[in-house]
Amino acid sequence: MEVFPTAGHPIVYGDWLEASGAGTILIYGHYDVQPVDPLAQWTSPPFEPTLRGEYIFARGASDMKSNGLAVLKALEASIKNGSLPVNVKVVFEGEEEIGSTHLGPFLETNKSKLKCDLVLSADATIAKRDLPSLAYGVRGILYLEVSVQGPSHDLHSGEFGGGIHNPAQVLCELIAGMHNADGQVTLPGFYDQVRILSDEERRELARIPYSEDEFRQAAGVKQTFGEKGYSTLERLGARPTLEVNGLLSGFTGEGTKTVLPAKAMAKISMRLVPYQDPSIIEQGFMEYMRKNTPPAITWEVKHLASASAALIDRKSFGMRAASEALDSAFGAKPVFRLEGGTLPLVSLAKMKLGVEVIMIGFTLPDDDVHAPNERFYLPNYYRGIETYIRFFDLISRQPDFKSPA
Repeated sequence: MEVFPTAGHPIVYGDWLEASGAGTILIYGHYDVQPVDPLAQWTSPPFEPTLRGEYIFARGASDMKSNGLAVLKALEASIKNGSLPVNVKVVFEGEEEIGSTHLGPFLETNKSKLKCDLVLSADATIAKRDLPSLAYGVRGILYLEVSVQGPSHDLHSGEFGGGIHNPAQVLCELIAGMHNADGQVTLPGFYDQVRILSDEERRELARIPYSEDEFRQAAGVKQTFGEKGYSTLERLGARPTLEVNGLLSGFTGEGTKTVLPAKAMAKISMRLVPYQDPSIIEQGFMEYMRKNTPPAITWEVKHLASASAALIDRKSFGMRAASEALDSAFGAKPVFRLEGGTLPLVSLAKMKLGVEVIMIGFTLPDDDVHAPNERFYLPNYYRGIETYIRFFDLISRQPDFKSPA
């Protein structure tokens, strides 16, 4: 095992290259997690794994400690039994939750060391407890921080209110204007590069057993909402979004303080689809701010993170092996779907290493990933180990799975 320092968090590497003449899989995972806030909403300490029923609760339990441990246990069992038919290289990074900032340079610098025939990401989800799925695409992301400023300092709202433009109100109006009544994003050129789903893809997505009631229950909402003309499933994976992740301005403590804030800030993320270019979308965001910000207000946009969307060939040798492995372990053929989240590795592996990524993981939609009381369904931890073992065997038999040059 080796630990590679980066300008951020280190990257951990290990390998097992004892399968003479066999192909090589690079296994990917990440060890970082999201913040625990709001802490008061946790029913048990977030960093003390707690068993309740068939679930384990902890920050990172689902994203992605359980998946990561399952693939490592599959490797351990196969090596101990002398039955691992492929060579493996393992990379765990510590910055996936902040956009994998230093993963690209690491892959570029270590191309020779990381040479492989396929990448397996254990950071992935499935549709339902007993219905596996395979993602053939992931959305990209553009994460920005927007700050607006009016007066030079906070003011008395009675003495100055009604006489100047309130930055908090301005920011709210700017954000509100970023969508129209049909749920479409209004940034200039936002949809110009969006990939349109084929009829066959829409039929395939419709095969996924989906319940609006279950979705609302998992989200804790009374009604779904999104871009007009698309199903909820299509909006979750195949359409781009713009979401406010946080707002801050003025006095937010208990009680009253009649203040007119000098500035306001918002964190905004956009989930992008193939073939949207994050840099072009950012230009459209800047153009929107220039056109719509009142002249009395100054503003600044900080680029926090970005990653491109990616597609995977559903008929590739990796997908064939993954589909058969999941079918064997679950007793059900997996459905194909588009992943709503972002995994920078998928596009980076194609760009830097020239290989495709297969995503096999077992996180469920209602695992409360990134939220309080994150959990993982333990029966799928064991089925996950079985799936990975079967995948290693099946991929080794694929005629397109080439041996190293």
